[in-house]
Amino acid sequence: MKPSNDNVTLHILDKEYTVACPENERDNLQRAGQYLDARMRQIRGTGKVIGADRIAVMAALNISHELLLERAQLELENQGRQKQLSLMLDKLETALARHDD
Repeated sequence: MKPSNDNVTLHILDKEYTVACPENERDNLQRAGQYLDARMRQIRGTGKVIGADRIAVMAALNISHELLLERAQLELENQGRQKQLSLMLDKLETALARHDD
């Protein structure tokens, strides 16, 4: 059974947007809208960027940059874990080889 879609109303930078969304994603979408609204207000508050379109693009760039940094950090952590697992496996194989002798 496919999840039903509900409309979710988001308030972003003094405008209202109605978006269709599966019921099980409603909270995530609302949090995303609140995060976007906060970032756009922060950018508007600096006074350096004028116009909702430009503010939206700057917010999108900032959020994309954050996402890419997080992904890179997770990849580094994953590589570290893989290296640790490989070292532990080598130690285990060495110990088992000694035990078999």
